[in-house]
Amino acid sequence: MTTNLPFFIGLRYIRSRRKNGFVSFISLLSFVAMALGVTALILVLSVMNGFDYEIRQRILNVVAHAAIFNEDGVHNWQQLGADANLVRGVEAFAPYVEGYGLLSSDAQGQGVLIQGIDPLLEDAVSPISEHMMVGEMALLQPGEYGIVIGHLLARSLGVIRGDYVVLSLPELNVTPAGIFPRYKRFRVFGVFQVGAQVDSGLAFVHYRDAQKLFRTGDAVTGVRLRLADPFDAGDIVAALNVDMDPGFKAKAWTEDMGNLFQAIELEKKVVSLLLAAIIAVAAFNIIASLILMVADKRQDIAVLRTLGVEAGTISRIFMVQGSAVGAFGVLCGVSFGSLLALWIGDIVHWLEYALGFRVFDPDVYFISQLPSRLLWQDVLMISGLGFGLSLLATLYPSYRAGQILPAEALRYDH
Repeated sequence: MTTNLPFFIGLRYIRSRRKNGFVSFISLLSFVAMALGVTALILVLSVMNGFDYEIRQRILNVVAHAAIFNEDGVHNWQQLGADANLVRGVEAFAPYVEGYGLLSSDAQGQGVLIQGIDPLLEDAVSPISEHMMVGEMALLQPGEYGIVIGHLLARSLGVIRGDYVVLSLPELNVTPAGIFPRYKRFRVFGVFQVGAQVDSGLAFVHYRDAQKLFRTGDAVTGVRLRLADPFDAGDIVAALNVDMDPGFKAKAWTEDMGNLFQAIELEKKVVSLLLAAIIAVAAFNIIASLILMVADKRQDIAVLRTLGVEAGTISRIFMVQGSAVGAFGVLCGVSFGSLLALWIGDIVHWLEYALGFRVFDPDVYFISQLPSRLLWQDVLMISGLGFGLSLLATLYPSYRAGQILPAEALRYDH
């Protein structure tokens, strides 16, 4: 009976009607604040996880999972790719030539990353051909100087399929007539759209044309690799670098996009910290409600102490009460937040339809609906935070309740 007494009385205090309605209001406020804080934190983290996953997937539609390159160029890229295929996790390879230039039309110019590829082998490495709006990658043939660009870049330059653009390189030609910049005229053979920032700064040409353009002879920059699991690229690249010849280096796709995902991760941590303040406020409300409860139940505490109940048992009664309020708030918040995170895309879509406005313009945000990805790790972390703060909030008021002397409490009771 002594073991169950704190749970019995503590839970009974939660259900009982109190003479002091303000104490009940503070307890209700603690419950609501905890539930809202947990709900908001789960929802926001799920939406940020959704954005992070969506960006990664779209970037992987263009960027190779990994690449092996040599700053001095790679001549026997077929053998290099065949050796890389022997590493567990590598499924395919394709050559590439990479460089930067200024792509311009009659409208304006814009700096771009030029990637020379082999259209026949590229399909095994990248699904870019599945995201063609106009034309196809197979139209890129050596000697024809065709180019495939992103739809944002095409819109910025004001060109469509069949138009011509001029690619200027950061090099100069020295001739008897003077010094002139190097440039080459390309015809737009296709336009792709993956729904990411690369749509505005990436262009593809045939790797043979790129070799002539960047004067690499028969060498390529390296080989692009497709991996069985792109999110395991770090370990596979580490294995490749162990057996690599001097001068060669392997890199994962996360190295090129590292700054972007580091910024997303930092933003996620900052937002989580700010929203966690709501849970902390709920914990402070639990402290306030328990202090008022202890003051309201001084007579009950004195009677229990007179009957022989120990101070530790009195403290555990109020610990149970405060922890139960926080636990109920966390459970409600987890339930409501998880449901909201799973259905937030449909809810926003319904609101757009009902109210007649667009929350996310696809031309600006690259998405048509709010992405959300609920992770059980986040749910466990948030639940643990809520339970932990609720328990910590009960320590001081519970300790003070156990220190109340029966004689003092009964002497001043009226």
